[in-house]
Order: sequence, then structure tokens, then C-alpha cells
Amino acid sequence: MNDVRVLVADDQRLIREGIGSLLDLQPGVAVVGVAEDGREAVERALALAPDVVLMDVRMPVMDGVEATSLLRDKCRILMLTTFDDEEYVVAALRAGASGYLLKDLPAAELAQAVRMVHAGVDQFAPAVTGRLLGAVRDVPRKADVALTGRELDVIRLIASGASNREIAARLYVSEGTVKNHVSSILTRLGLRDRTQAAIYAHDHGLL
Repeated sequence: MNDVRVLVADDQRLIREGIGSLLDLQPGVAVVGVAEDGREAVERALALAPDVVLMDVRMPVMDGVEATSLLRDKCRILMLTTFDDEEYVVAALRAGASGYLLKDLPAAELAQAVRMVHAGVDQFAPAVTGRLLGAVRDVPRKADVALTGRELDVIRLIASGASNREIAARLYVSEGTVKNHVSSILTRLGLRDRTQAAIYAHDHGLL
């Protein structure tokens, strides 16, 4: 049985090299390369053809969500991050990730998750699963309220995993203005938080 070929993408050198070294010691797993941001992850994945990419969520140049959307048809993507926010989880899954784990798990468990993802079994941290199910269960299913053009811009960026600061930079407005738009969106659509807004945007074809 061939080893599962893995690419590790993380913007922190110590983390990506440490994960790579630890995984290489595990049976059935071979680390074929590392990448320091999403763009490099895409380039290296296309060049090295790994079976699984361990992808961080927040990275410079190109984040893990966007990189996942570009690689979803090329290999399996397993998100490995310190961020367990529902918003990131939803965005990663919508982009095509096959799992979402946190960085505090032992190397042996991570290797097992890699092998399972390669075999077609999605992997999620228990805390992530609970939050995701709770968020999805409460999202309204009907699009009854028309949003303004700027609110549509904001909710689309929320669904992509962007923070308020990142949205402000993209739209050339203040962070306070973005907060006002987010508050208006949540109130008008009857949503609880940004995670539900992201799910709503995907489910109602707003992207």
C-alpha cells in the first residue's frame, strides 16, 4: 500500500516544518512538500500532485479558503488551524474542504485523519462539528428580504471568510461602516451572527 502523499501549507515556518517532520515519522504518510501561503500551496500542489493538502485557514497572499476552492478538484484538502470560528468552518467546507481539525491534536491522530481523508472519510474536530450543526440548523431557508448592493458586497465577503478589517480594505470604507452593514444584514435577515450570514449567502445563491 502506497504512502499518502501530503503537502503542508502554513504561514508559520516552525509550524509547517514541525508538522511536516512529525508526519514523516508516521506510518503510511509521506510529506512531499511545504508551502508558506495559499498561492504557493496551489502552485506546489499542481507541481507535486499530493493526495492530501493540510491547509491553514488564515495565510497571507492567498488564504486557505481560496486556495481550497482552486484545488478541490485536484486533491483532498484537510484544514488544520487554530481558528475554530464557525464562519471559517463554513467557508472552508463550501470551498470544498474534506475536513477541519485544530492544531492541538497528537501527530498520530493527525496522520490517521490524513489517511481517512485520503480514503474518502471527512474528518472534523468534535468542537467544530457541534458548532457547525448548531449554525446550520438555525439558518432561515427563504430569502424574503432584498439587500442593498453594498450589503450584498458585504455578505459575499463574509461568506468568503473575510474579517471586518479585510472587508473594509476591499470596499474602501471604514471598519465602522462595515460593522454597521453587518448589523443591518443580520437584523434584516433575522440571522444570529456572521456564520449564519455566510451560510445564508451560500444557500440563497448570493455568491
